[in-house]
Amino acid sequence: MKAIQFNSFGGPEVLDFVELPTPAADADSVIVQVKAASVNPSDVKNLSGHFGHTTLPRIPGRDFSGVVVEGPAEWMGAEVWGTGGDIGFTRDGTHAQFIRIPVGALSRKPRALSHEQAAAIGVNFVVAWLGVVDYAQLVGGETVAVIGASGGVGGAVVQIAKSRGCKVIAVDRREPDADSPAGRLIDHYVPLDQAVERVKALGGADVVYDAVGGVAFETALQLAKRRGRVVEISATGKRRVEFDLIDFYHNETQLFGADSAKLGVADSARLMTELADVFDSGALQPPSIAQTFPLERARDAYAAVAGGTRGRVVITM
Repeated sequence: MKAIQFNSFGGPEVLDFVELPTPAADADSVIVQVKAASVNPSDVKNLSGHFGHTTLPRIPGRDFSGVVVEGPAEWMGAEVWGTGGDIGFTRDGTHAQFIRIPVGALSRKPRALSHEQAAAIGVNFVVAWLGVVDYAQLVGGETVAVIGASGGVGGAVVQIAKSRGCKVIAVDRREPDADSPAGRLIDHYVPLDQAVERVKALGGADVVYDAVGGVAFETALQLAKRRGRVVEISATGKRRVEFDLIDFYHNETQLFGADSAKLGVADSARLMTELADVFDSGALQPPSIAQTFPLERARDAYAAVAGGTRGRVVITM
């Protein structure tokens, strides 16, 4: 099979377009013919050596959409999708024509999405769902403040919150694009440097999803209503933070950390299946795809993501 592989850490130039043996299924695994796979910022960081647990040589890539070509009879020919914090790091990933995954990792792709659209969902929507649904237990009628609403994860949070009947306050340095799926759904936009005063004027937030972290952490805590829940997924610009502990416990704030990288491809399957149902209902829309590249141009795809391309970047096989 054709694949992208790296044997050392660095920039896109360390990616090699290679011919490798096609993996074979066994009693516990299946083979998926990958039709499309996105490139995430975490894939670029993985290539650079950011994650200490990555083993080499390695085929990168976390998100995929494809068709089962070897495995149990009931899954043969099924269109599936997936993501995981293990594939691309400690086991070979999705930037190849075929991938071997556990049977338990299988999740049927939403019928409403093309393979390219489905491949652009995984990482962003899984960590969004994990934070607001599994951890914060968001319920209809609540108000959600999304810090970093213009980004991939923030946009996913906006959509999930609206699909559950919530009011959404987008907090960012710039307003989400009005023609993006998330931009069409927000109830209020508040600039980050005015967030505390203006969100409080709007009544505060039951749930604060902070997709920025670090430099925005103290702001996030101040946006929460009494007994509000704050979800953190990042530490942009500042790993160690300070906050007023008395204010924190007087407000009875709940603080959650959400890390999709801790979910292997099999662990993520439940979340992907839950998401598939909501996509097929029409309550969630796929993000816009900015650029599509064939597998042999994977270096260009990685360079595009490293350069901050807005919208998703997808590799097709």
